Amino acid sequence: MKISQKGLYALQAMMMLARHHQQGAIKIRDIAYEEGLPEKFLELILLELKNARMVDSVRGAKGGYRLRRDPAAIPLSEIIRLIDGPLAPFADADQLRNLIDRDIAHRALYQVFLDVRDAAAKILESTTLAHLLVDSPQPGKAGKRRSSDQRHSERKSTGDILPMAAEGRSHA
Repeated sequence: MKISQKGLYALQAMMMLARHHQQGAIKIRDIAYEEGLPEKFLELILLELKNARMVDSVRGAKGGYRLRRDPAAIPLSEIIRLIDGPLAPFADADQLRNLIDRDIAHRALYQVFLDVRDAAAKILESTTLAHLLVDSPQPGKAGKRRSSDQRHSERKSTGDILPMAAEGRSHA
C-alpha cells in the first residue's frame, strides 16, 4: 500500500497532537520543528484536518492546533482516507467483487487482491492514534520500545500481518 508524503506528514502531525492531547493547543511551528516537517505544507494539511473536524484551531498567544477527539477515537483509516482517498491498494472492493463474479478464469487472483485490500483496511481501521503512542518513544522520556520482532509476533498472534510501504519503502 502506498501512502503519499502528504499522508505521512498528516499522520506524523496527528501523532504529535495525540502525544500532547492533554496539554492544549500546539503551535504549527512547534509541530513542524518537533516532527521535522515543512511548516508551510503543514499549514495546508492542518487546515484540511480542521475542515474535516479532526482538529481545532485556537487563536491567541496560547493558540495552535489540538485534536477534537481523544486519540483512541481516531483511526488511521480516517486520516488516510481524508488525505489520500480510498484505502484500497489495488482497486475498490466493489470493483474486485464484480471481477470475481464475471471473470471465472481469474477469480482466485482477484480474491487474493480483495483479501489484501480487506486486511489492509481492517488494520488501518482498528489502529488508532492511541495505539501508535504506545509504540512510539516520547520526546524527552527514556522508555523501553518494543522491538520489531515483538511487534511482529504480536501482530502474528492476532492475524494482522501486513507491512505498509510509503514511497516504495517497507514499514512494519
